[in-house]
Amino acid sequence: MSEIIRDKTVFTLSEVAKSVQKTLAERYSTPFWIKAEMNKLNYYSHSGHCYPELVEKINGRVVAQMRSTLWSDDYLNINQRFLNLLHEPLKDGIKILFQAKIKYDAQYGLSLHIMDIDPSYTLGDLELEKQLSIERLKKEGIFYQNKNHLLPLLPQRIAIISVETSKGYADFMEVIENNPYGYRFFHMLFPAILQGENAIDSINFQLSRIEKVKSHFDVVAIIRGGGGDVGLSCYNNYSLARTIALFPLPVLTGIGHATNETVCEMTSFQNAITPTKIAEFLIQKFHNFSVPLSESKVKIIRLTKQQLHEKNGLLQNTARLYKHLAIGMISENKYHLSQLSRSMMQEAGFRFRTEKNRVQNMAQSLGKDIKGILQQGAQDISTLNTTLVRGSKSRISNQQVAVQTLEKNVEILNPLHVLKRGFSITLLHGKAVRSTNELKPDDNVLTQLFDGSFESNVKKIE
Repeated sequence: MSEIIRDKTVFTLSEVAKSVQKTLAERYSTPFWIKAEMNKLNYYSHSGHCYPELVEKINGRVVAQMRSTLWSDDYLNINQRFLNLLHEPLKDGIKILFQAKIKYDAQYGLSLHIMDIDPSYTLGDLELEKQLSIERLKKEGIFYQNKNHLLPLLPQRIAIISVETSKGYADFMEVIENNPYGYRFFHMLFPAILQGENAIDSINFQLSRIEKVKSHFDVVAIIRGGGGDVGLSCYNNYSLARTIALFPLPVLTGIGHATNETVCEMTSFQNAITPTKIAEFLIQKFHNFSVPLSESKVKIIRLTKQQLHEKNGLLQNTARLYKHLAIGMISENKYHLSQLSRSMMQEAGFRFRTEKNRVQNMAQSLGKDIKGILQQGAQDISTLNTTLVRGSKSRISNQQVAVQTLEKNVEILNPLHVLKRGFSITLLHGKAVRSTNELKPDDNVLTQLFDGSFESNVKKIE
């Protein structure tokens, strides 16, 4: 109760507080909707209650500030609706439209008791931030810049931004390290916070570290998994999206959600809904190179075997032909040489006898006076005989040289020399095998080499 002190009406502090409380309770008896920025949520885990710090800003300057309360039951209900609609929890720094009652307590003063929060209002604000980030990046002409990088033919060196203990990182490493094709990757982890407001500075910091050693990597993979769609609004941040767009290496994002793409995913070189898909994307790049290479290897081996088989058959046929022709030519030339030799000997003997008879007849007719002439004639006949013999021997010698040359050529074409160069002849029942069509499984074949032969059994024909 008030009292009079020195002609002054004096109230106690509690009386004033109660009067204010009564006035506010009568004036603001029903809840009403208010919009503000939740500067800090001030959640207390031991009680489950929140004591949000509410502010209003104009041009970045705080023009109003008020405390509030959000009891645990209301908080759980509201936070769940935020997760269902925004895929984000209640957190610091978001704009909210909330229903509240004005409360005044004599001890704690004026505050707002929050009864409900409309998540659709905050969703609009977050979506607005996303659209503004996209428009700003496109206006600067850098929205698609990271997508214009050329991915190496074999992107083997990977800088990974993730949390070492996250499921998404474990899934990514499982696929990369244990791929069934045996592809090997070099990878290095750059640990970072991947959700919430702190994720922006954390990821930007690790990207700046990677940029300093960019020559050691082919791609950057930002991997997040196991957290559903919660805490993804940071990936709509302009600063983080700009860093990814301007990054000098291709950036791959696998942040583990299947809803609308964030701005960071849009500006990255390649995006996938899970870290596993990013790992499969990298493996597929290796596969695109490896499969045609393997097929070419098989084709080259097959064509080489086919060519060797054909050339081996051709070589054997040619060797047999040359051997047959050489034997025929040698036999024919030996016969001609023998005939020529007999003919020349017969001609020489005939001429010798003819001249001898002529000289003898002349000697008999001329008598002893021409003895000297006869002697001279005998010398001429001897000289002629020597000339004929020498001519015959020279021609015979030339023919022998020709025959020896042919024999050498035939010897060069001998299949043994072909075998010396690493070729072999496969025989079935004593006959050369020219085609796999002549063989069947379990046939016993003889393979002739230069220095011997060996037998083998046919197991498989390709």
